[in-house]
Amino acid sequence: MTDSTLARDTPPPASAAPSRVPPAEDPPPAAEEHRSDAKRVVRSILKHVALIVVGGIMIYPLLWMVASSLRPNDIIFREPGVLLETLETSNYSDGWNALSNPFGVYLFNSAVVVLGCIIGNLVACSMAAYAFARLDFRFKKTAFALMLLTIMLPFHVVIVPQYIMFSQIGWVNTFWPLIVPKLLATDAFFIFLMVQFIRGIPTDMDEAARIDGAGHARIFGQIILPMMVPALATTTIFTFIWTWNDFFSALIYLTDPDMFTVPVALRAFVDATGESSWGSLFAMSIVSLLPVFIAFLVGQKFLVKGIATTGIK
Repeated sequence: MTDSTLARDTPPPASAAPSRVPPAEDPPPAAEEHRSDAKRVVRSILKHVALIVVGGIMIYPLLWMVASSLRPNDIIFREPGVLLETLETSNYSDGWNALSNPFGVYLFNSAVVVLGCIIGNLVACSMAAYAFARLDFRFKKTAFALMLLTIMLPFHVVIVPQYIMFSQIGWVNTFWPLIVPKLLATDAFFIFLMVQFIRGIPTDMDEAARIDGAGHARIFGQIILPMMVPALATTTIFTFIWTWNDFFSALIYLTDPDMFTVPVALRAFVDATGESSWGSLFAMSIVSLLPVFIAFLVGQKFLVKGIATTGIK
C-alpha cells in the first residue's frame, strides 16, 4: 500500500475537524424597533391624557367653587366655567363678618373640638388596641368581635339615646358630647387599625422588657407607643378630617350661634327664602378647606405608611 493510499484512508485528527458554530441571530430591523418605540410613546401619551381628563373632572367642582367665590352673586350660576372676567374679592371680607360672630370664632370652635377628639382617639384607642393585641383575658375574642361589629352600626341608631343622656346631665350646647365619647374608645376603626399595627411588632422586645422587670404600662409607653408613630399619625389625620367636616353631630348638640363649628356656620349662609349669599358661602368654604388641605399635605407620608403597614402586608 502506497503512502498516498494511507494518507487518503486515514481520518483527519479531531483537532482538524471543522467546528460548527451556530449562526448569530440577526438584530431586529431598525424600522421594527422604531415602530415599537412609537407605540410605547403613543400608549404613554394616551395614558397621561386619560389621567389628566379624569383628574380635571374630579377637581372641576373645587375649581368652580374657587371661581364662584370671586364672582358677584348675580352671575355665579349664570357662568358655569372657571374663567374669571372680574375679581370680586369682597366676598371674603363680607363672608368673614356676615354672621353674628366673625368667622374666626367658628374656626376656633372647630379647632377646639378637633383637638379634643384627636387627643381622645390617640389615648383611648391606642390603649384599647394594646389590650387586644398583647394582653390575654377572658372573652377577648368575643369583645374584639363586638368591637368590630360597632363599625357596621350606623351613628343615627345611637344618636337619640345619646342625646337624652347628654341632655339629662346638662351637656347639650357644649363641646363635651362631641369630645367625651372619643375618650371612651368609641371609634372601632382606629382600634382595629392600631391592633393590626401592634401585631406586626415582634414580641421579643416585650419579653426582653418583661425580663428586665417592666410592666405593661412601661412596655406600652416606652416600647410599643414609639413604634406606633405611623398608625398614630394616620389616626390623627383621619380624626382631623372627619371631625372638622362633621355637620350632623354639631347640628344636634350645638344650638347657640356662639358655639357653632365651621360646618354649622356655613349652613347659616343658606337662607330658605332664597336670599342666600352664595359668594360669601363659597368664600368661607374655601377658607374652611385650607386646614384640611394643609393637614393632608403635611401628613401624607405618614398616612400612606400607616395604611401600608397595618394588616395589608
